[in-house]
Amino acid sequence: MKFRNWFLLILLFLATGINAQIKNPVKFKFTINDLGNNQYEAVLNATMESGWHIYSKDLPEDTGIPTEYKVTGKNIELIGKFSEVGKKHEEFSEAFGGTIVYYSNSAGFKQKFKLKDPTKPADVTSEITYQTCDDRVCLAPNTLEFNQKVTPKGATEEAVTEETTEPAKDSVKTIETVTENPAKTEATISEASKLDPKQLKIETLDFKNPLTDCGTATTKVDENYWTYLFLGFIGGLIALLTPCVFPMIPLTVSFFTKGSKDKAKGKRDALIYGFFILLIFVLLSIPFHIIDGIAGNIFNEISTSVWLNIVFFIIFIFFAGSFFGYYDITLPSSIANKSSRAEEAGGIIGIFFMALTLVIVSFSCTGPILGSLLGSAVTGSSNVPMLLTFALAGFGLAWAIVFGLLALFPQALQSLPKSGGWMNTVKVVLGFVELALALKFLSKADLVSKTFFLKRELFIAIWIIIALGLALYLFGLIKFPHDDKKPKISITRKILGALGIGFVIYLVQGLMPSDRPKLQLLSGILPPLNVSYFHDEKDGILGMHPEHDFFNAIEIAKKENKPILIDFTGYGCENCRKMEEFVWSEPDILPILQNDVVLASLYVDDKEELPEDQKTKIDLGEGQIKKVKTIGDRWSLFQQVNFNNNSQPHYVLITPDGKVINTPVSGYMPKEDFKKFLECGVNYFKKSK
Repeated sequence: MKFRNWFLLILLFLATGINAQIKNPVKFKFTINDLGNNQYEAVLNATMESGWHIYSKDLPEDTGIPTEYKVTGKNIELIGKFSEVGKKHEEFSEAFGGTIVYYSNSAGFKQKFKLKDPTKPADVTSEITYQTCDDRVCLAPNTLEFNQKVTPKGATEEAVTEETTEPAKDSVKTIETVTENPAKTEATISEASKLDPKQLKIETLDFKNPLTDCGTATTKVDENYWTYLFLGFIGGLIALLTPCVFPMIPLTVSFFTKGSKDKAKGKRDALIYGFFILLIFVLLSIPFHIIDGIAGNIFNEISTSVWLNIVFFIIFIFFAGSFFGYYDITLPSSIANKSSRAEEAGGIIGIFFMALTLVIVSFSCTGPILGSLLGSAVTGSSNVPMLLTFALAGFGLAWAIVFGLLALFPQALQSLPKSGGWMNTVKVVLGFVELALALKFLSKADLVSKTFFLKRELFIAIWIIIALGLALYLFGLIKFPHDDKKPKISITRKILGALGIGFVIYLVQGLMPSDRPKLQLLSGILPPLNVSYFHDEKDGILGMHPEHDFFNAIEIAKKENKPILIDFTGYGCENCRKMEEFVWSEPDILPILQNDVVLASLYVDDKEELPEDQKTKIDLGEGQIKKVKTIGDRWSLFQQVNFNNNSQPHYVLITPDGKVINTPVSGYMPKEDFKKFLECGVNYFKKSK
């Protein structure tokens, strides 16, 4: 028998009956319901842990792994096709360049059937193939079988005896199998080598005892609320520089510090005023929490809706026109008037309405900025309400700090620049920014609809035109309605204009065909790499052609004397594509992958079938059977048995003789974490030569 056959058989031997500590976020409950009139329904209910999801059978091609559900048996005849039950979610995937369809929390899969001979029982085999993912990792596609017997009412004792050795039952209304731990494998290659070291040829692959460790284990990446708080804070500072807000700063601060006989009370009231500004902006996010509670899927629907993304595109164009000075966006004057009259109440209530009046009258400048934060959160996150709360809190915090500090130190008012034409310049610059952001929504609509009209290069070309327009404006060569007829081009405008030209030069490189992706700073904003005039599937991964067979990689590593980077990946793994495009492509990462390691990308969802003598089934107990029939099944089992892990992406560095160098890492991670992992292993290997 060939070495690889022995390898698989040893893994299968180890895989039976050994408990695992691998991820198992899905639990199944198998039920067969008697519908009457010789009709039955095989139901497989899936319950997922928080944050995990299973893809739908309606998943578009070239994305994830769609769920397949099959019911078979000798004495049964299927009625129609299987159906899905549960709340279906749709979400646009930057990595796949399309919409993914999935179920979270729970899902059900149903298949109706009838007995060919209603006087005899039937052995029913229910098989499901599925993939589970969260926001960091995807687990290897899994195929499970559930075997149960249906004994119909009125089945004769002879018929039951003929079909089964089990005692006959009068009737079967419901048959259940509950699985608590579908995957039960844990072992290491070092243990396998004790069984037959001559056949296995690998001294050790013990991930629990790596040769070195650099503290490279990664932690789960949650929604980055602090990033949105920071972005909101920056947006608030920018809004303070606009004509709607900046002139009000000295007037408002002076009102509190000079309008009161008690200066201490005046400063205290000014601080309360700042607090109310912060509170009002935070309160603006409450409706989104209410909407999310009523219709939790609404923000996913917005982010993946072609028409709503087009609406956002038009709104941002409209915002840009306002900033350019062609018209103003204001709330009805009656709202501001009512709020202003309420200020007369005095005391704390009067201060609150003063803050509310400021927010209302400044809307023509703050509205487009807040709209940008809203659009960014709604179309790019899974927890929109909280991100908006943090973003609006950051926005209000910027205003509260400025008004509060100036109230405490009123002498600083003298150092503020005087109002003038520079404020209109700020608005126009923001108009160009709004134009650039608008294109992102048009791109998303294009990708979701799969028209792919707005290619990556066309997107970049339009941004180049916008950046050139901004630079020409800053240099005084383009004017807008509220600009001075003979504006003075300050040093600041010249510097910003030069930066605009520099940005154009940076963008131009994205128009050139290259084996390596360009413009990493704009990853996640530009269309995916495969939506390009120059894209070709034959180009490989970033110009590299990794090995897809672990054993071939071993032989190459021995010849070249390099460590092997095992990349457990999948064609339907979104997080794997994100790692390749956003992390592997970085200029300080890609050379390591190209020159310092032998890359072995093992696809756990490879559907190519194994030779017949290598196909088998593993009894996992509790009515479940695990099939091993494809190359993907082999590598999935290889990962589970050796590394006690079943998630992708999963990265392992080993020596040519099969020793794990440092602690493996999993999931989508920041570039610096992955770089630390690579450099740790590669440097150790070089020193140990």
